[in-house]
Amino acid sequence: MSASPLQSDFSPIERLDGQPDSGLILLCDHASNALPAEYGTLGLPPAQLERHIGYDIGARAVTLALSARLRAPALLTRFSRLLIDPNRGADDPTLVMRLSDGALVPGNARVDHAEIARRIERFHRPYHRAIGDLVNDKLARGIVPVLFSVHSFTPVWRGVPRPWHVTLLWDKDPRIARPMIEAFRRDPALVVGDNEPYDGALEGDTLYQHATLRGLPHALIELRQDLIGTQEGAEDWADRIARALSPLIIDPAIRRIEHWGSRTGPLAQPSHR
Repeated sequence: MSASPLQSDFSPIERLDGQPDSGLILLCDHASNALPAEYGTLGLPPAQLERHIGYDIGARAVTLALSARLRAPALLTRFSRLLIDPNRGADDPTLVMRLSDGALVPGNARVDHAEIARRIERFHRPYHRAIGDLVNDKLARGIVPVLFSVHSFTPVWRGVPRPWHVTLLWDKDPRIARPMIEAFRRDPALVVGDNEPYDGALEGDTLYQHATLRGLPHALIELRQDLIGTQEGAEDWADRIARALSPLIIDPAIRRIEHWGSRTGPLAQPSHR
């Protein structure tokens, strides 16, 4: 389900148009493990790029299926998070990882400020520019969009199983996250997290830049990778998410610009996703 790790003709963004009047924008920050040919495999064995350190396993397939079901536009990255992480602010020290979950990344070991600036300009900035342009286009049409970001997490972390099937991450704005958490918790078979295993308050991340600062409704969903690692699993979870999200993106009480001063719900232990 992932892209080939090496690509010579390289474009940093995958776009799905959706319906022009859609009130939803789908985002997938870690959709691909692909790398431009000039970077090789960043000195890693190719198998390392197939791990979660290279991309969010299953997230792209879920995003594509959601876009089809909800006829919503989507923006997805086409480069590995190991090249540069688009879900970080440009000044974040983890923007380019030299060590990721025990794996040394030789191609990043001696990366300097000039190379980081080059990667920002070629990969990071075009993605964020595309998001900003799409948001501005919606607002110009009189549409206040919901921004919804799709991620995935490993079923085990450092030997400890993670019990959640699905979690919602959010910072200050609960308008999307809380109703979705409640909807998923109606299924007794699901373990549903609220800002677990990560904290949704990460200043400078994608949703902070494009939604929190602009007062737009938003949330980030995290899905356990063993549940969406096949096309069947991705389609199943796209169905579940679409059912929970559909009523929210047509609710005028939710789809309005509103700035929130402080967090209004549970907070997990801090962790840098």
